[in-house]
Amino acid sequence: MAVQKSKKSRSKRGHRRSHNFISLPLLFFNKKNKIISLYHHVSKDGYYRGYKIK
Repeated sequence: MAVQKSKKSRSKRGHRRSHNFISLPLLFFNKKNKIISLYHHVSKDGYYRGYKIK
């Protein structure tokens, strides 16, 4: 089992964790219906990429 030689500093720990953040979801604004929805998802009124889904 690997054992570290010395304690990692707060700075090094912070550098390692700098990429572990929660990003906000990408939102899509439909100009035709004036509705905000998630990318690659059907909107509440049934439209996907400008087409009505059955």
